Amino acid sequence: MSRYLAQRGGAVSDPRERDKLLYWYVNSFLWGRYAGSTESVLNQDLGVIEDIEGGLDRLIEGLRRDRGDLRLHAADFLGWSRGARFYPLLYMLTRAWGALDWETGVELKGHLLGNLSSLELHHIFPKARLYEAGYERSQVNAIANFTFLTKETNLKVSAKDPATYLAAYAEKDPAFLSSHWIPLDPKLWRVDRYEDFLAARRGLLAAAGNDFLESLRRGDVPEDGVEIRVVERERASVPGGIGGEDEEDLLIEVNQWVVSQGLPEGEFLFELADPDTGEEYVVLDLAWPDGIQEGLSVPVALLLNEPEETEAAANRAGYRYFTDVNSFKSYVDREVLVVEDAA
Repeated sequence: MSRYLAQRGGAVSDPRERDKLLYWYVNSFLWGRYAGSTESVLNQDLGVIEDIEGGLDRLIEGLRRDRGDLRLHAADFLGWSRGARFYPLLYMLTRAWGALDWETGVELKGHLLGNLSSLELHHIFPKARLYEAGYERSQVNAIANFTFLTKETNLKVSAKDPATYLAAYAEKDPAFLSSHWIPLDPKLWRVDRYEDFLAARRGLLAAAGNDFLESLRRGDVPEDGVEIRVVERERASVPGGIGGEDEEDLLIEVNQWVVSQGLPEGEFLFELADPDTGEEYVVLDLAWPDGIQEGLSVPVALLLNEPEETEAAANRAGYRYFTDVNSFKSYVDREVLVVEDAA
């Protein structure tokens, strides 16, 4: 994409060409275009666009040739956790495809929300209720159980029974639910029908994803009249972050170790944001915002070589943080794995 833009003076002026480029980009990350032998695939794609005329069509054709089919299917949304490949697509659909805030009816687009521009991940079926019903972590954190809400709405919904709160919003306006691709059959909102709910929502997400991507390919995604130039946006210096390749390799190794223990993976460069303004104020190297025992323990973070202000911010946000790998692993061994084994 950088090379494509550089060939054109650093910008694409035609909105239809821009959307088509985004179509290629989204499909590239959905299908792991550069997840394998990156260098050879990258060189191949760079060669394809060397001749400027028709380069974008050739890029898309290369994707289609390798995949055979670029259409999304319900099974593509079978993944779980925020690390799943289709998780960013769900967020993108929410931001770009008309999802509504359940309390105000406002579209969840960043420039329309002002102080509420920051969205929070919401489990449609609350984690505690699903764990009580005997569901596994991978089922509880299924992508099809995720949506995004403003902090205010998320706090109001909290851990309410979906059969109750979804019915209330559906009565208010069915579009509140359908805009989040939630099936409107009330029988599917019961915990004992959770698996059926997931299957139905996966189908709705696949249909919405196909409509969105096809609109990008055709270049007919509606313009909203607001232009936000990211490179011109003033941004305050935010403390925190990974300090070099050695530190990054160590964090990756720690995360892999956690996963090898049968525990959820952490999130790299997790952003803490002000709940009122949505402004990011600190970045945590590696974090488990829901706790390493999801729903049962406090948020946890591993902070390597960070200043005191980063540690203080993590502490204020309710995180239990560790500043070296050995103490972090001791915590996992002593307080998490012992409990898991006992259970």
